[in-house]
Amino acid sequence: MDTFTRQKRSWIMAQVRSGGNRSTETRLIAVLRENGITGWRRRYPLDGKPDFVFPKARVAVFVDGCFWHGHPTKCRIPKAHRIYWERKIARNVARDRQVTQTLRGKDWKVVRIWEDTVQTQSTIRRLRKALT
Repeated sequence: MDTFTRQKRSWIMAQVRSGGNRSTETRLIAVLRENGITGWRRRYPLDGKPDFVFPKARVAVFVDGCFWHGHPTKCRIPKAHRIYWERKIARNVARDRQVTQTLRGKDWKVVRIWEDTVQTQSTIRRLRKALT
């Protein structure tokens, strides 16, 4: 049982802001630098607020957390409030699809990277391919 009212819990959750997540974005910064991949920007004004944008190449990169973005095999829904979490994650997945579709409709390439694959060679290859 939650110790806060619904309104108070909602307010608390609204105060949580993403950005600079050590397990995702900051690791990708290190990977980009290690591999000499340049030309990226953070906080670039674009639909869906991509984590990284390569404006000249028109590439938007999103680093998706396995839980929050509903990884097909690694997202483990909590047992408590299961229906809430299933709906929440389903909305996130639907929003991700809509953002990807919107950006592609505006001639942007979209690369989505799962948080657990940030440092893999396949991710680096995907990024390099998108940037060409």
